[in-house]
Amino acid sequence: MKRSFSVLIAIALVVTTGSFFAQQAPAIQFDSNPMPLTMPDTIHLGEVAGIATNSRGDIYVYTRTGNPTITIGTSRAVAHGGSRLLQFDRSGKFVREIGQGAYGLLQAQQVRVDPQDNVWIVDQMSTQVIKFDPNGRVQMILSRKPEAINVPTARLDPLPVVPVIQPVPQAGGGRGGRGGDGEGGAGAAPGLTGAGQTGESFSRPTDVAWDGAGNIYVTDGYGNSRVAKYDKNGKWIRNWGSRGSGQGQFNIVHGIAIDGQGMVYVADEGNKRIQVFDGDGSFKTQFTNVGTPTAICITRGPQQVLYVAHTGDPDGMEDAAIYKLDLQGKILGKFGTAGKLPKEFGLVNSIDCRNENELLVGELSNWRVQKLTLRTSR
Repeated sequence: MKRSFSVLIAIALVVTTGSFFAQQAPAIQFDSNPMPLTMPDTIHLGEVAGIATNSRGDIYVYTRTGNPTITIGTSRAVAHGGSRLLQFDRSGKFVREIGQGAYGLLQAQQVRVDPQDNVWIVDQMSTQVIKFDPNGRVQMILSRKPEAINVPTARLDPLPVVPVIQPVPQAGGGRGGRGGDGEGGAGAAPGLTGAGQTGESFSRPTDVAWDGAGNIYVTDGYGNSRVAKYDKNGKWIRNWGSRGSGQGQFNIVHGIAIDGQGMVYVADEGNKRIQVFDGDGSFKTQFTNVGTPTAICITRGPQQVLYVAHTGDPDGMEDAAIYKLDLQGKILGKFGTAGKLPKEFGLVNSIDCRNENELLVGELSNWRVQKLTLRTSR
């Protein structure tokens, strides 16, 4: 009887995952440089929404700072200048500003660099994903800024309770039809909240990633709860996801990363999990042992690992950490706490992990980039 009771307790601990695994995660020792960038005298970092590096080690920062203005061309008022995309060399020296004056840079959400060293920004307020070539010229735009935006916008907190709403199978391939919130993609039924519209009509997108064939994946994000997939030329292929807590549903889709096998890892912030899909959106597994994921990154190389930033409260000042996992979801270690000092985190929104044991972390509430050097190998 005692043995059975002990087994039940052990099972209960495993099922509750979050706090149990958080306590058991081995600590990783690390050092921090809280000021790795040399800023020009006339530019100050605001909320650092995105941080990324290219193959040469150049650093790109997409930050919520600037001088927002509104211009009137015809009957349509165009806002711009609310965020800035900055480039630094590998030593942290300022190089240039990219996209200055473009109206798509309103509220920075993320920056990523693809394998060809093109720089992609995700902007939450303009609802756009913009591709710049290595020379800083615009090459592709996904989605279009809405004609009107509600001010102020709603808070970005996940919904406390999200029901599981099962998609209704559709005849003729299961693609779904138009209705309600729009047309869902693979696995979504018409009218499901958060399923979005066909193609590139984003509502507060959050992240972008690419598979080995160059296909583009956008997490869409706050207003919608889906992943949108495009080919390398920007042609829409499919959507998947809707608002809910079931498999393939999301409660704020906050980040995305793709491994060398083409598996798609999605940070489902409000449901406190990482969901894993194949490239067509078929659910494979989930990790529920990383708290509340706000940023994710997969390293390069033959033995990839996953870094996940956890923020346990809306302001990021009570509970925070970064987890290191293998691609099967096993925790390899954990480091950092909430706070404002070096080696502490405040709303980590982006991680660059081009080098496995040397990370760049962008923080919203602390208005900074930290360079972290881990003292351990895998």
